[in-house]
Amino acid sequence: MTYAASLPGQPRGGDIAGPATDRAVCVLAPNASAMTLDGTNTWIIAEPDSDLAVVIDPGPLDEGHLRAVIDTAARAGKRIGLTLLTHGHPDHAEGAGRFAELTRTHVRALDPALRLGDEGLGAGDVITTGGLELAVVPTPGHTSDSLSFHLRADAAVLTGDTVIGRGTTLVAHPDGRLGEYLDSLRLLRSMTVDDGVTTILPGHGPVLNDAQGAVEFYLAHRANRLAQVETAVEAGYRDPSEVVAHVYADVDRSLWPAAELSVRAQLDYLGEHGLI
Repeated sequence: MTYAASLPGQPRGGDIAGPATDRAVCVLAPNASAMTLDGTNTWIIAEPDSDLAVVIDPGPLDEGHLRAVIDTAARAGKRIGLTLLTHGHPDHAEGAGRFAELTRTHVRALDPALRLGDEGLGAGDVITTGGLELAVVPTPGHTSDSLSFHLRADAAVLTGDTVIGRGTTLVAHPDGRLGEYLDSLRLLRSMTVDDGVTTILPGHGPVLNDAQGAVEFYLAHRANRLAQVETAVEAGYRDPSEVVAHVYADVDRSLWPAAELSVRAQLDYLGEHGLI
């Protein structure tokens, strides 16, 4: 689940349908909404010469979509060997149990409640199914269990909801925390500099082919919003709903409840740092 505000200067990328890199193919779930953009991006990741694939975020519990993922892999001569989750929001994870039944795979996630099988996911883990090298990158903040996956061979990172393809995402207070989210964005930015990451494969929206520009946009946007919230509090707006109405007046009102979660996270952050 995202808070996908449409913003001037937002990063944009290419088509989300079909192949995105040499090793990544997207199957779009039919759950488009204001919170999910075009729908959830379910990613099939595989080495070109392997008959095994990894699926990241099977998406909602939609039988047609789950079977479409399996069929897409099969048409490429591959079967699903493992299922991974970026985080536990239903639009990414609700279908994981049924998908595991259909594919007879384990589900690995940071949150033990989401796992099917003995193995979880954590910092330093590297997925090697079918010859892949897919490194686990903890990126909490959107949620406490948010993960990204570094696909080094394609100079790409799969970010779930931490960075999405259009607009910005929410910090899902109280589970999500702004300080952790900012640290995660800084980590992703460092990966664009130190690890050569050029492409973001997001959980929603189009592929971002300027990874560094996208992350820097996110950091600048967060700094700007945080300053706006701090100014609003100084002007006497104390209730989160009042702050939303003042700061997020440019955002569709249908997204204000989601924006309020981010505002609560920002207020917590400002309070923790003695800024309000």
